[in-house]
Amino acid sequence: MTRLLKTTAALALVGTAAVAYAAQSETARAMDEFIEVFAEVKRNYVDQVSDAQLIKGAIGGMLSSLDPHSSYVDALDFDNLRLQTEGQYGGLGLTVSMEDGAVKVITPQEDTPADRAGIKSGDYITHIDGKLLFGGTLDEAVTAMRGKPGTKIALTLVRPGRDKPLDVSITREVIVQRPVKWEVKGDVGYININTFSENTGADTRGAIMAIDKALGHKPLGYVVDLRANGGGLLSQAIEVSDAFLNAGEIVSQRGRAKTDIERYFAKPGDDARGLPVVVLTDSGTASASEIVAGALQDHHRGIVMGEKTFGKGSVQTLLQLGPQTALRLTTARYYTPSGRSVQEGGIEPDIRVPQLSDPDYKTRPVFREADLRRHLINEIKADNAVLEEDTKDDPRFSMTPEQLKKIRIDDFQLWYALKTVARVGGPTQVAAVTAAMAKDFKPEPELK
Repeated sequence: MTRLLKTTAALALVGTAAVAYAAQSETARAMDEFIEVFAEVKRNYVDQVSDAQLIKGAIGGMLSSLDPHSSYVDALDFDNLRLQTEGQYGGLGLTVSMEDGAVKVITPQEDTPADRAGIKSGDYITHIDGKLLFGGTLDEAVTAMRGKPGTKIALTLVRPGRDKPLDVSITREVIVQRPVKWEVKGDVGYININTFSENTGADTRGAIMAIDKALGHKPLGYVVDLRANGGGLLSQAIEVSDAFLNAGEIVSQRGRAKTDIERYFAKPGDDARGLPVVVLTDSGTASASEIVAGALQDHHRGIVMGEKTFGKGSVQTLLQLGPQTALRLTTARYYTPSGRSVQEGGIEPDIRVPQLSDPDYKTRPVFREADLRRHLINEIKADNAVLEEDTKDDPRFSMTPEQLKKIRIDDFQLWYALKTVARVGGPTQVAAVTAAMAKDFKPEPELK
């Protein structure tokens, strides 16, 4: 029996070794083919091409076969990240991507030249100063939009749902990153989180304290605005969630192996002291923002209101390759406290509130993770019918943009969220919120 067991174990080892050798041989053959193609291009391509250009193209091709969030970060990307972090560059305040050779707006940063000019998520930039952009690179487009503060730039936009292109003239400004802004409207605290950078968690806690100080007492509750927030640092999403939670899991991330699980928990102490919280979301609420919305929703700590979120439920790790190069690689999926993956499907709001103050809200297409090529598939297959369920009107929301202009409301979703919290204080507080919104009324610019 002992001899039989030893023989069986030996055969198993031989089999494992054979499989490993076969895999190595397959890899070696593939690498040989790659080197052969590289050499042929170097020898015979019509124009002389550098090794660096070919290697960068090969890396880009390799990563383009993965999900859309895995990418190679070169020196120019590093410079762009540094400029955005320092906020010392002249620009428009746009986050853009390249789609089928066209420059597409992901989101305009709030209170920037692009935002004030009326540029919207989903717009396509076709010309800069009359020059056609199609077929160029994203780096070229970003470089063209940057420039000395005070200089003007002309953009031509194509907006799905509109027949004619839109022309806008914008003056560049120094773009300053303000991750968290706060206001008091009536007796309601409004906390607007634009991105999850290094100090977002501390700034959110600071905003809660500042609202208390401005009022001289606790507010009726808080509206946490995560609309058009494309995410950022996981650590800051955890800290922001922790500011409103007293205990429990905030998020977990799970890698390729079943045992590769990391869980993150709230520490004792709710900075908001259990007061009502409304979390505002839309199709631009992504990644780290969805972690916050999902955590507060699962713990029944806040009402999620607005539109379904973007649906980016993956974690990217930045792996340093050289002094100014890195690999941004998708290494895990994250899950909300109840075990939900938001990948593809996003987070459904508890109360769906359309942006009635946007005249294009019915005709402008909405883009989410599920619309991206090669996006990761949710392990629990999402229902396409549910994913596309964005066009059903709630009979409660029947006001037209024209009616909202008469009462001087330019942000219906925010008004409705503030009003929901203000109801705790009765009709007087609801009226105070409406008056505050009317005071800040800024009608949408007319685009030619």
